[in-house]
Amino acid sequence: MPHLLDKYRQEVIPSMMAKFNYKNIMAVPKIEKAVINVGINAGAEAKLKERIEKDIALITGQKPAERTARKSIAGFKLRQGMTVGFVSTLRGKRMYDFLDRLISIGLPRSKDFRGIEIKSFDQKGSLNLGIREQIIFPEVVYESSKDIFPFQITVTTTAKTREEGVELLKSLGFPLRYG
Repeated sequence: MPHLLDKYRQEVIPSMMAKFNYKNIMAVPKIEKAVINVGINAGAEAKLKERIEKDIALITGQKPAERTARKSIAGFKLRQGMTVGFVSTLRGKRMYDFLDRLISIGLPRSKDFRGIEIKSFDQKGSLNLGIREQIIFPEVVYESSKDIFPFQITVTTTAKTREEGVELLKSLGFPLRYG
């Protein structure tokens, strides 16, 4: 069983019930899903797309879905059906494993990391986080990685307010920075 899920069940649920006066365990917010999104240049060569897809698959543990352009935009030299990115939605055990690696290994390895700012949370308590380099994850071998690309991580919670979402992720061990 993932370390983060054990921590949630044993420590976070009782502390959140006490702090927010929940009457039922089911009312306590939880992490619903983690979405990893990578945007790429529509005119990128096939090898680059293949490498990005392979790296995201290594990081998440599952093959990402290809996102295509819905309509053509001449100014961007974009045609309908061209690949514009990859997305991978994680739930359950894979999500907890990914978030555990993100908190304990990935974020501490990132350059000039001082914590996740509170303004990264939306009004519903979900976290949006931009990662500059995929090589912060140990699965991606730095020497074999020719292209360094940024990607976005969205951690969706069932929290009703921003305060509940911040408290949930803070008590799970996310390195948050105030101010």
